[in-house]
Formats: sequence, structure tokens, C-alpha cells
Amino acid sequence: MEENEKLRIGTRGSPLALKQTGQMIDLLKKKNPVLQRPGSIEMIVIKTTGDRVQSQLLSEIGGKGLFTKEIDEAMLREDIDLAIHSMKDMPTFLPDGISLHVLQDRLDSRDAFIAEKASEISDLPSGATVGTSSLRRKAQLLHLRPDLTITPMRGNIDTRLKKLGDGEVDAILLAYAGLKRLGREDVVKSLVNIDQMLPAVGQGFLAATCRENDLRANTFIEVLSSPTAVAVMLAERAMLAALDGSCHTPIAGQADFTEDGKLVLRGMMLDPNGAEKAEVTLTGEKDNAESLGIRVAEKLILEAGPNMLESIREETPVLIKPTIGLNVTKDADSDRTEYD
Repeated sequence: MEENEKLRIGTRGSPLALKQTGQMIDLLKKKNPVLQRPGSIEMIVIKTTGDRVQSQLLSEIGGKGLFTKEIDEAMLREDIDLAIHSMKDMPTFLPDGISLHVLQDRLDSRDAFIAEKASEISDLPSGATVGTSSLRRKAQLLHLRPDLTITPMRGNIDTRLKKLGDGEVDAILLAYAGLKRLGREDVVKSLVNIDQMLPAVGQGFLAATCRENDLRANTFIEVLSSPTAVAVMLAERAMLAALDGSCHTPIAGQADFTEDGKLVLRGMMLDPNGAEKAEVTLTGEKDNAESLGIRVAEKLILEAGPNMLESIREETPVLIKPTIGLNVTKDADSDRTEYD
């Protein structure tokens, strides 16, 4: 097989990213016999700014796009053909020329509560410390329990579990879907009901990106999706885009189908300290998923009112949008592995 016939798949280098990408490679092979030939797929690990800079919160240094910036650049240079991501890590807006696909059906979207001496959030004593890097989780925790202390915590799953074990915090919250994909469900004390903590947009889904004009890559990816998954993500991400949401603003949302085939979207926006929240639930048709997302966003803005919106603006740092094509050295940022 010629070198340019390989399907080159980019990914971050975290244990979860590698596991998820490996799972999608296996599925691509199962769905596409041409990819079962030895050397037909190459996995390329790309170190992103979000992985390199662990001493600051993403909201302070550029947002979720720092987990995708270098991968997007590699794709637009045609160094990779597609990339696998956690959907919740995808920025609200993608660079021109890159298309986004939702993969498979959603795993359990709930957040997992993990602690040494408590079984759920309500069991934590007053003043207990919870570690999280998510402004969404912080705001919802403080709305539930204003007596808790929320401390910033970044790093991969093992790093955060070690900090918990070392006593740096009393509890942590992680996406259950990621723990399940890694086979680490054993560490979970309980799953947080979505009535207590609404998940991040896209939580539980995997995503793939490729160049819009790459018919081959788009064709390979499309067989891994489903119409219901597409409708759910169109609604959720339309809401996010209409709110201009990112990790700088506490936004949560989840769409699901009812038994009679209606699409229901529940959205939430909070001030960063959890004192106030706006919540909206609307129902629509599958074929009008984006319209449903926009309607929920518009109603959320009305429900939030001027005081909450002003609070969000005051707490949100002014950031420069990451630019494609700057300061990336291919040899320093990539590591190649053959998949047979």
C-alpha cells in the first residue's frame, strides 16, 4: 500500500484519548474492510497546548480550543486525515475547512462523584474541598452547596485520583463516560443525577474531525454515526453557539428523545459563583434540531436577565482567539505509531 493511502488519525496523548482513538480504529476496521490491511491506519499523537500547560485553568489561558489547536493545524497542513476527540472538549466554533462528526450513541452523560469518605455530594461536611477545573461543575456545586470550597484541579484522570488519594481535596467530579471507557468505574462512589448537575454539552459522546473537502475521510467517519446522535448534537451545539459558549461561561445542556420521537433540550446558564441560574426546557422535532437549540438559547438569555449576564461578563477573562498556523513544529509535537 502506498504511503498516501494510509488513513492518518490524530489524537492527544492522554491515556483516555489513546483508549478512545484505539476503540474508534477498531470500529473503523470492522466497518471498512479496506482498513483491515496491515499498515492501512496510522495513529499520530499530537501534544496540544492544553496538555502542556497544566499549571493554569483553561479559562485563563485560552479555553477548550487549546485541546484541539495543534490537531486542527496538523489537519489543515494535511499531516493527518482525521482526529478523534471527546465531544465535550470541542470548542464552540471550529476553524474554516474542518468538519465535525458525532460518533456512535452517547454513553451515560452523568458526572461521577469520587471521594474517600463520602458517598455523594450531600454527604460532604460543610467546608469540604472539591477539586475541579470545570466552571460548569463549580457553579452547579456552589448552587447546590454554597458551603463547599471549590479548588482548581487539572491533569488526567490518574493525576486527579492521586491528588484525591493524597488528601489534597475531599472529593472530585469526573465524566463517568471517560471512566467507563478506561475501565475505571470502580473508583466511582455515585453518579450525580442530572437534576442536581446538568452535564456539559456533548458529554458522553465521541467526536471526529476531518477536512471538509476530504471525501474519503468523511465517508469513513459517516458510517460511525446515527441520525439520532446527529440531531442531539445539532441541538446542543446550536444552543452553545447561540450563547457563544465556551469554558469561560458556566453552560450546561442535554438533548434526548422522548418515547414518541420528540426531541427535548434542557439548557442551563449560571453565574460563575453559582448564586443564580437560568434553566429552560423545550421540545421540538428531530428535523429542526438546530432551531430548537437556538430557541432554548434565546429563552435562557431572557430568563437570565441583565444582572446574571453582567456577572458573567465581569467574571469572563478577555482572551485572544487561538490562530491557526502559529508556532507549531511538527517533529516536536507528533509521535507516530503503526496500527495493523
